[in-house]
Amino acid sequence: MKIIALILSIFTTFIVANSDIEILKKAKKANLLPIPNTKIELLKIINNQKNPSTDAKIELGKKLYFDPRVSKSNLISCNTCHNLALGGADGVSVATGDKWHPNPHHLNSPTVYNAVFANYQFWDGRSTTLEEQVKGPIQTQFEMAMHKDILPSKIKNIIGYKEEFKRAYGPNVKITFKLITDTIAIFERTLITPSRYDDFLNGDFKALTPKEKDGLNTFIDLGCTRCHKGIALGGFTQPFDTGKRYKYRNIGDFHGNKNHLVKTPTLRNIKETAPYFHNGMIWNLKDAIKEMGKIQLLLGISDKDAQKIETFFGSLSGRKPKIKYPILP
Repeated sequence: MKIIALILSIFTTFIVANSDIEILKKAKKANLLPIPNTKIELLKIINNQKNPSTDAKIELGKKLYFDPRVSKSNLISCNTCHNLALGGADGVSVATGDKWHPNPHHLNSPTVYNAVFANYQFWDGRSTTLEEQVKGPIQTQFEMAMHKDILPSKIKNIIGYKEEFKRAYGPNVKITFKLITDTIAIFERTLITPSRYDDFLNGDFKALTPKEKDGLNTFIDLGCTRCHKGIALGGFTQPFDTGKRYKYRNIGDFHGNKNHLVKTPTLRNIKETAPYFHNGMIWNLKDAIKEMGKIQLLLGISDKDAQKIETFFGSLSGRKPKIKYPILP
């Protein structure tokens, strides 16, 4: 009996391993890519070669990210809408900025976590780097409302910042708007959250539960990877509601860029970043999955399959970097 049990155990292990290998093959074919698990490979992706990262730059960028004085009102920081304690977003349908004005296009704040892996930034994909993206909200009147010519003077008048810029960039550094935003972007490039999903794609078959593997299979088989792919599981621009019309299409006036393309949001940490869609109109994740099936894939995703996918999404909740709130200059 012991021999039979041993043979069955070996046979079962062989079948499970084969099944995992097949899922990995399907994932690779669908262009699902893990966050690299080696520092060298990771730095090739997240480091900006034009402004290489250093500890001093990262720390300075973190302080600027959390500093509300980067805004006109001295009340709004980058962390206001991209709260690192709230999945990198703000947990409300519409981003709220200067003088408590809601976004006039009824746009939702996307997460800043893993934004470095996206090919495009902003819902209309108008920027291709974090360095470009950071410049936008700081200057926009209904966000941080800070004039780009005033911010450098404001920062230079804070003695502590003058010293920190010298430590980060050398004694002859010239503090400009671009250098300030580039430094914030350097910090944002560190905001990555590898998860059990990445561990699985990197070869750890035990990282996912059987139900999560089943959900990943379903996610691939239903065609969700047409838009949600790459390391970011999103971050590309795509036509929106190509099947049926999105049921909340009339909330806000956003219809994509001039070519009617919309950036596909990342699915990483998706369970922490409700509400969903560009206008933040769906709060339940299963409802969001079913809505995407209708409007993008022309599929009526069943409750059962939606639940499988939602279970898989649990594996996308990543390991957050430990960030100590800084004492500002």
